[in-house]
Amino acid sequence: MPLNSKAVYAKAFPDYMPFASRRSTVHSTKAIVSCTQPLAAAAGHKILSQGGNAADAAVAVAAAMNMTEPCSTGIGGDMFCLFYSAKTKKVHALNGSGRYPGKATLEKVRKDLNLAPGDSGSMPMLNALAMTVPGAAAGWVDTIEKFGSGKLSLEQILEPAIKMGEEGFVVSELSSHGWHSSENEIREASPNFREMLKKDPSAKDGVRAPLPGDIMKNPTLAKTFRTLAAEGKKGFYEGRIAEEIVKVAQSLGSYIDLEDLANHAAAGTQEVDAISLKFTGQDIASKQAAGTDGETNQGVEVWEHPPNGQGIVALMALGIMEELERAGKIPKFTESQHNSAEYLHAVIESLRIAFADAAWWVTDPDVEKVPSQGLLDREYLAERAKLFSPDHVAELLDHGSPAHNHCDTVYFAVTDAEGNGISFINSNYAGFGTAIIPAGCGFTLQNRGANFSLQPGHPNALAPNKRPYHTIIPALITNIADGSLNSVYGVMGGFMQPQGHVQVLLNMLAFGYHPQAALDSPRICIKAPTSEDHDRTVCVEEGVSEEAIERLRRLGHKIEVLKGWERSMFGRGQVIRLHYDEEQLVYSAGSDPRGDGMAFPLL
Repeated sequence: MPLNSKAVYAKAFPDYMPFASRRSTVHSTKAIVSCTQPLAAAAGHKILSQGGNAADAAVAVAAAMNMTEPCSTGIGGDMFCLFYSAKTKKVHALNGSGRYPGKATLEKVRKDLNLAPGDSGSMPMLNALAMTVPGAAAGWVDTIEKFGSGKLSLEQILEPAIKMGEEGFVVSELSSHGWHSSENEIREASPNFREMLKKDPSAKDGVRAPLPGDIMKNPTLAKTFRTLAAEGKKGFYEGRIAEEIVKVAQSLGSYIDLEDLANHAAAGTQEVDAISLKFTGQDIASKQAAGTDGETNQGVEVWEHPPNGQGIVALMALGIMEELERAGKIPKFTESQHNSAEYLHAVIESLRIAFADAAWWVTDPDVEKVPSQGLLDREYLAERAKLFSPDHVAELLDHGSPAHNHCDTVYFAVTDAEGNGISFINSNYAGFGTAIIPAGCGFTLQNRGANFSLQPGHPNALAPNKRPYHTIIPALITNIADGSLNSVYGVMGGFMQPQGHVQVLLNMLAFGYHPQAALDSPRICIKAPTSEDHDRTVCVEEGVSEEAIERLRRLGHKIEVLKGWERSMFGRGQVIRLHYDEEQLVYSAGSDPRGDGMAFPLL
């Protein structure tokens, strides 16, 4: 072996982003894939070049992300997507989240966790009881069947990821960091930990987390993908893979069984109606170019996934900000006021109000009544906006009632030559999820059930065959004037996601930032936002001015400035924006510098 073989990464974990990003917005007239892993972007690019459309490419990216960044995503987790059809100018939504085991009850789980009566408690993240049925496998198959081009087989679409698993791939910096951070969790979660660590005779048990620049193989995950490709949903939710999921889960205390898996396959991924808000605040209509068909710009319609996802938080926060502007409580912000204390205070407080509602109301709409339209009603948003004060932090917020009677994920965006766009998100929830690996399968099982409330009577209380509050949310923006696609975008990262959606959208539309700059810009994140949050801590990314930080403190915010590796708190986003020049469609994309990825254009 050459002596300089490790010279590229002589220091395994260099300082994280010691200087500002120098990425340019990437353009194409054909198609673009934007994601956090260059190899996954290349997988999507390959599918597009073979004649696949945005949906086909998205599934290829999802599988490749599972292979290259398992510390964030996987087939053992869940997915959601929004698909914009250029032919119909309609937005379609697929809910690929799994349910809690049918034989479990809140009483049983509380007893298993030794919770005393009256103790609200919480679900441990690294516990088999936090496991819900994996929805991603069915979601990938259904995405292709509903929205795919029909030109490529599932085997062709999964082939790039399969080859990486069998032949090996080079591990990137942030993926390696995530792997190392969770190595002990992987080792302790199940007896099958060797499947997802790199072979090294000198390491403990002969395996370790891969370093940046290491070649990693995952042949058991490749085998899982080959089974899914050959047999479809049945290959995952019945037979060997299903049996291994149940075997390891039940051995560690989960109630999941073969019936739960078979029921999910039979029901399939749920096609739901996307929710939206028409946003015209901050003079965005006058700041934008004419619509894609030449109409006068009239503002945008922002699309999110409905509950049990938290996308409604972003829509509510934008709606509240628009109501504050109408009431004269906040100004039309100028370019010089970007990330000023006055602007950030408005964003923070609008999000806090929205989160207070979401912490109560967002749950499985198939089990509980979720008043999504009421929460987005302009009169209701105006009423909630009255809680805002420009001079100080609002008092402790509780949820309102629209009836007036009362952490790691991967997000990516793909567009194609036909003008379609897909906003796709796939997650284990926290890092490797439970870190539990079914034998011979090469993936970890998610811990999404940790988002259930264990408080009896709460709308989001754990129940059999119920889906929990979900943090993962894809987004799309269309132009009100003609229904054309404006942007495909999203920001991943637990409760950061709707906060990122609001900030990146306003960066682009209110402050005129190009896609890459909109992602580069320093962000804020409300820490653990729930209706029970008494702390009011707001994390602020380095780069926000000291003047703004000090003024936010004077307004009553508890500010924590995050630097270096801590900046992962602010999520990782992707943006693909559309416009026309000389009657030709142009895609312009950015990829978050907080990730390893890139925007990859098609020639």
